[in-house]
Amino acid sequence: MNDDNEQWVVQLRKGALELCMLALLASQERYGYQIAQGLVELAGLVVSEGTIYPLLSRLQREGLVSSQWRESQAGPPRKYYSLTSTGRETLASKARAWQQFNRSVNGILEEALNGKFSG
Repeated sequence: MNDDNEQWVVQLRKGALELCMLALLASQERYGYQIAQGLVELAGLVVSEGTIYPLLSRLQREGLVSSQWRESQAGPPRKYYSLTSTGRETLASKARAWQQFNRSVNGILEEALNGKFSG
């Protein structure tokens, strides 16, 4: 992949990161490391703590995510994040928008790659 493509992919991932984080929190509450692992395992998105925690803080300020500190048997207390009802509504809305956008882009790409573009 050339430098232009790599930069483009980085920007795509940044744009999808918030949606992916909300989706991960829809199924269960998680602490930061679990969110990072889920992003890698489920979406192939390698994200640093320097990206995850500021985004979680912003989502919390916006009322989409709540947090709670809990004691851990394996070390220091952990801050668990979960979706609020507003977060669930936002996830549903953004997921619908993403799916529509994805269908539109895929339709255009299919036409272009199959040489069927008429307009």
